[in-house]
Amino acid sequence: MIELEGVPELIDPVMICAFEGWNDAGDAASSAVAHLDREWKGEVFAALDAEDYYDFQVNRPTVWLDGGVRKITWPTTRLSVVRTGGAGGTGGTRDLVLVRGIEPSMRWRSFCNEILGFAHELGVEMVVILGSLLGDTPHTRPVPVSAVTSDPDLARTMDLEESRYEGPTGIVGILQEACTHAGVPTVSLWAAVPHYVSQPPNPKATLALLNRLEDLIDLRVPQGELPDDARAWQLGVDQLAAEDSEVAEYVQSLEQARDTADLPEASGEAIAREFERYLRRRDGQSKDGSAAPGTPPAPGQPGGLAADPGVADASYLRDTSSGRTRPPRPKKPREDGDEGPPSPPAEPEK
Repeated sequence: MIELEGVPELIDPVMICAFEGWNDAGDAASSAVAHLDREWKGEVFAALDAEDYYDFQVNRPTVWLDGGVRKITWPTTRLSVVRTGGAGGTGGTRDLVLVRGIEPSMRWRSFCNEILGFAHELGVEMVVILGSLLGDTPHTRPVPVSAVTSDPDLARTMDLEESRYEGPTGIVGILQEACTHAGVPTVSLWAAVPHYVSQPPNPKATLALLNRLEDLIDLRVPQGELPDDARAWQLGVDQLAAEDSEVAEYVQSLEQARDTADLPEASGEAIAREFERYLRRRDGQSKDGSAAPGTPPAPGQPGGLAADPGVADASYLRDTSSGRTRPPRPKKPREDGDEGPPSPPAEPEK
């Protein structure tokens, strides 16, 4: 039995989970949960025993100095709680339980059972698991985010895609199935990250996940500096791609394929969803017209993106392992006897 002393009674809690590693391309998913924790000042109330779930030769602990005293941080998964209703007037009336950690190396069934134990004790009404994967998607278009569930009834009532995926999976897929078998409503949100610029961070994908999360749980998320970071990221990739004609040509082919596929999706339903999100944020403005906390500044305004931005600092795109500061050159589409573009990892559970 898990005993939670000091954790207040939560209001309609939703558990949001993300794990670094195989299911976290561009660190988009883990960064989304970190953003929620930071903006809403989450309070850590539990951490899983690292000895039970991690191979320390794969995920090594780190040593650091605290006032001259050496300390060790062990790789683990931590749980925190946020009270969204008190975040400076933003948010809503429901609370969140945030689960953030590293994909475990072993004992996945016990790991999931422990997470479910916390969910049961806290009265969690829904579990949302965030993930991101590499895909053939252009960085110049909106980030595709799919919402899938293994529960047919939940798929019908919430207009979600029912998972039909078969193949290798990560802790996201295992946790989703464990929650479904335990009778806990569970949804996985997957953002597609361009495979030709996969190195983290990817604030555009993080922002897309948070926007989709808003729609799913009907809770306005303070965006902070993410919109500015996303625009700067895209500008930086634009400039780097322009330096290489092959990359530019490949991006153009992805754009054409994406635009053709999205034509049927430019429906009244999609437009209405975007307009509703706009209205929610517009309603968050104060009476004097200034933006409410969590509302991004408009272009050209103090704190916003300049109307005519100059050259962006693309240092955040550096691949520290190789020193590369430009997207890896993609290969041309597959021809007979030729090798095609790098294959993305396995598709998410669909």
